[in-house]
Amino acid sequence: MVRIALAGGTGGVGREILDALLETGKHDITVISRKENNIPELESRVSWAIADYTDTGRLADLLQGVDTVLSFIVVAQDKGNQSQRNLIDACVKAGVRRFAPSDWAGASTNGLPWYAGKTAIEQYLKKINQESKVLEYCCFRPGMLMNYLAFPQKTTKYADIWGIHIDMEHRRAIILGDAKNPGHFSMTTMDDVTKIVAKAVEYEGVWPEVGGIRGDNISQQELIALGEKIRGGRFAVETIKSVQARAGRLTATWHPKMEHPTVPEELRESSAKIFTAKTIVSVYQGSWEVSDEWNKIYPDYKFTTIQEFLQKWWTGK
Repeated sequence: MVRIALAGGTGGVGREILDALLETGKHDITVISRKENNIPELESRVSWAIADYTDTGRLADLLQGVDTVLSFIVVAQDKGNQSQRNLIDACVKAGVRRFAPSDWAGASTNGLPWYAGKTAIEQYLKKINQESKVLEYCCFRPGMLMNYLAFPQKTTKYADIWGIHIDMEHRRAIILGDAKNPGHFSMTTMDDVTKIVAKAVEYEGVWPEVGGIRGDNISQQELIALGEKIRGGRFAVETIKSVQARAGRLTATWHPKMEHPTVPEELRESSAKIFTAKTIVSVYQGSWEVSDEWNKIYPDYKFTTIQEFLQKWWTGK
């Protein structure tokens, strides 16, 4: 049994992982939230703690006796990364053994300004451990969720999923026309991510500071070819220029819609174009090609491949 606290664990990826931890039936779990519990089915299954992230002392009190803290604080909404920095400081003060920052994405934030806080928090964790180890930590990095490839089909319970620049439903794609590499990226299913994290909290060794979870690795052209094979038809492929995409300008005739709850409805159209352009560039910059630390720790775990995933969700459709 591990005493675990989830900061911001009631929605999206956090709730997916919370459910996986509850499913084991092994752990004492606390959800740290800014709000009262409004999820009836969790009332008897977790402890609930109301947090003020500006009060490090109070946070430390809430974390007394906790072994592992998993953070799902929305980085783009954490001004100056102060909430997560305070949470880290509270972990150290309370004697928490392990911490997972709100990473849960690619190998780097290169080209992805909305993820810049992830890099800043990783640097902060390195800094506080520079002279001596005060907090074991792991940046869990599964790459891009494979579930995006099944959109608009619902393949997650809570995590927000939308379309990406390789659109299986409409058999179309947007790629860089002047790229100097094939644009490899890593993809992992939400289900595999949750199962690896559920294993990781029980891992008896020292957590790797960079914790890559690599379900599968593929290039843009390989993914398009695989999509064509499984969907049974050619994809309409449009190309854009790197210099325009880096500036957030999308010149393609279409773009995926963005329906993330953190983006105001009136900004979704313009944000979607910028997000898509910069995400495409980041793929070719290697930002989504993750390492495989957790694959090596659990070599017998069978990850879902991209081909298996696409066959499950698109065969015959």
